[in-house]
Amino acid sequence: MPSIALLKDFNQPVYINSEKQMVNLQSNIAIASGNVCVTQGTIKILATKVIMMRPNGDNKKMIVDAYGDLTTFYQIQDNHAPVQGSAKKIHYDLENDQVELIGNACFMQLHSKIQCDHLIYLMKEQKIQAISNNNQRITTTLMPSELQNNYKPSVPLKSKNY
Repeated sequence: MPSIALLKDFNQPVYINSEKQMVNLQSNIAIASGNVCVTQGTIKILATKVIMMRPNGDNKKMIVDAYGDLTTFYQIQDNHAPVQGSAKKIHYDLENDQVELIGNACFMQLHSKIQCDHLIYLMKEQKIQAISNNNQRITTTLMPSELQNNYKPSVPLKSKNY
C-alpha cells in the first residue's frame, strides 16, 4: 500500500474539539474527553478520550494518545488517496511521524486493508509493521490495481465525516 502523508500536514496547527478539556500549562499536558476530535491538516483522530503531551513545551515533539472502544485515524496522502485506521488506542508521535494502532487494529488505503493486534505506520517512510499478539493471525488484503503509487482521483477527495 504505497503512500506518503501530505507533508504540509506536519506544519499545521493541532486543533482539539471535545465536550471537556483540562490543560496543565506547567506540565504541557492537555486532556480532552467526550466525543474528541483532533485535527492537524488532513489528519483527523476521533476518540472518547485524548491525552496530548508536549515534552519541554516543544510542539514538534507532541504526542497524542487517543482511547476508546473504537478510535479512528484518517489522512489524505500526497497522491490524494485517503488512509484510515481504527483501534482501541491510537498513539500519534509527531516528532517521528508515526501512528501506532493498538488493540483490534485495522488500517486501510482505498480497498487494501491490514487487520492485526498492533500496527505501526511510519508516515514519511511509507512503511507499515503489523504485529500479532497472543498467536492471533494478521490478515492483509491487497488490491493489485491500488499498489501503484499513481492513484489520482478524477475529483478531489474530501475528508470523511466519522
